[in-house]
Amino acid sequence: MELTEIKNIILEAGQFLKNREAATHITVKGASDYVTEVDKAVQNFIQKALQEKYPEIQFLGEEKNNDEIDLSGLVWVLDPVDGTTNLIHDYKRSSISLALMENGQTVLGIVYQPYTDELFYAEKGKGAYLNGRQIHVSGAESMDECMFAFGTSPYEKEKYGEDSFRNIYRVFMDSQDIRRSGSAAIDMAETAAGRIDGFFERKLSIWDYAAGRLLVAEAGGRATDYDGNELGNAMKSSVVCGNPVIHELLIQKYLQ
Repeated sequence: MELTEIKNIILEAGQFLKNREAATHITVKGASDYVTEVDKAVQNFIQKALQEKYPEIQFLGEEKNNDEIDLSGLVWVLDPVDGTTNLIHDYKRSSISLALMENGQTVLGIVYQPYTDELFYAEKGKGAYLNGRQIHVSGAESMDECMFAFGTSPYEKEKYGEDSFRNIYRVFMDSQDIRRSGSAAIDMAETAAGRIDGFFERKLSIWDYAAGRLLVAEAGGRATDYDGNELGNAMKSSVVCGNPVIHELLIQKYLQ
């Protein structure tokens, strides 16, 4: 598999996110859950390009029915726009997240932030990189050294809102500060790059975390659910990541 070829597909698809007119064509999928013409265009472009080059590999995407997917085999996992609400508001914190998974393991992960032209990528066993430069998680060993990112699980506010903000408050009170970007893929990539010390969200879909978890792992960190279990093939899961020390602190003291 040619990594450069795959990266070029993602870089080309990133230009769709800059189409403001297409971003105003919005369909409501559910509570705080939207899809734009940009989401559809990015997914269609990437799916077509990948299936032409790798017809034997399955394709799982946020904007399609995925009932036929066998997650024990090789499968592309795509979030065409992670941060659609940001895109709608022209907030410029949206990304394309692409992973190649096999039997519950991510073997290739790419997250592209087109507004900063930052391409994060990792292959299993080969390290994590940002625009060709190897990256590593932070070396923080205590909460008071840390700045965290978090997600609010906005699609299920009634179910998770109170619990999520209780956890957020506890982390905030013991850390330097806390951030909310609206793109889990970016937050996990920036954890891998050591810009933030950890990220957590009560409920994410597989296309939100599949690429980011490999970036974090290959940068020397850990990404699991809130109980410390591997994420595997879970279509939806809680996610927490950081360097090994901070990851363990979050699980043991703040996310239970």
